Amino acid sequence: MVLDISESETVEAVDALEEFHLVDRVNGSENLDGMCDHGPWWRTVHPHMAAAHMAGAESRLRRQLYELNTRRDSLTALASAYPAGAHREAQPSGALEVVDSLDDVITLIEQASAECTQEMITCQPGGGRPPAELEQAVDRDTALLARGVRMRTLYQHSARRHAPTQAYVDRVTPAGAQVRTMTDLFGRLVAFDRRIAFVPHHQRRGGAVVLRSPAAVAYLCDAFDRAWDHATPFCGAERTKVAVDDLRQGILRLLSKGLKDEVIARRLGISLRTCRKHIADLFQELQAESRFQAGYLAATRDLLGEIAR
Repeated sequence: MVLDISESETVEAVDALEEFHLVDRVNGSENLDGMCDHGPWWRTVHPHMAAAHMAGAESRLRRQLYELNTRRDSLTALASAYPAGAHREAQPSGALEVVDSLDDVITLIEQASAECTQEMITCQPGGGRPPAELEQAVDRDTALLARGVRMRTLYQHSARRHAPTQAYVDRVTPAGAQVRTMTDLFGRLVAFDRRIAFVPHHQRRGGAVVLRSPAAVAYLCDAFDRAWDHATPFCGAERTKVAVDDLRQGILRLLSKGLKDEVIARRLGISLRTCRKHIADLFQELQAESRFQAGYLAATRDLLGEIAR
């Protein structure tokens, strides 16, 4: 078919169609130059396939906007806790302490626990904690609760299926502890009375960084509070079903970002086998044959809407 438009108008139209992924080049068309004097051959693309290209970009943009808004809120909270003129003053002695030894970290945590009078918060990503660590925590935590200290702990949803963690929760919640779970956590944290916080050493396993700076501790505690508000209480079959649904939605979100099974399992604190079982179930429910198709179908059905926003 001959179009009644100029060659420049044709090039402009093809460029516009290519920008919207409505046409693409035919593979090998560069070998057909002898059959055509006007460059490569093009073929049309179904609008549904073109929309699939946009779905991934839209999901990434929504996630970036959500992260930017979250960071802005956190910085606003940090600014309110930052004393006027503090940027001109030196940090007080001991505001930040790097501890390499696990034994020393345990000693400092026990000391902070003994001095705690109001609140202890902990964030424990990575699934269930080791049984020996949980057994040690029971005595320390029940002693804190007996003194009237408020205790809140965040785990990932995968901890609900970890028997030692279930046993720990069953022992501390009657004493007043509160435990919640969510799909993904911001990092490991232990804080006492919002005056001292422990975060992992970035290089030494078992080591920690001890923070006593009021602004830094306030920032971390604010991040915990925000996560806590969106977490699910660790109790009851109905709550467990909600947690499983959240976990599957988290897997779907990470699938849509193109992450591998191993990375998804590590991020969500579940075994690779469990992760792949959930992925297989999701593929079957969505009637998807690939990760790309699963992500596209999830986006078109707004299954990622709550997380993306």
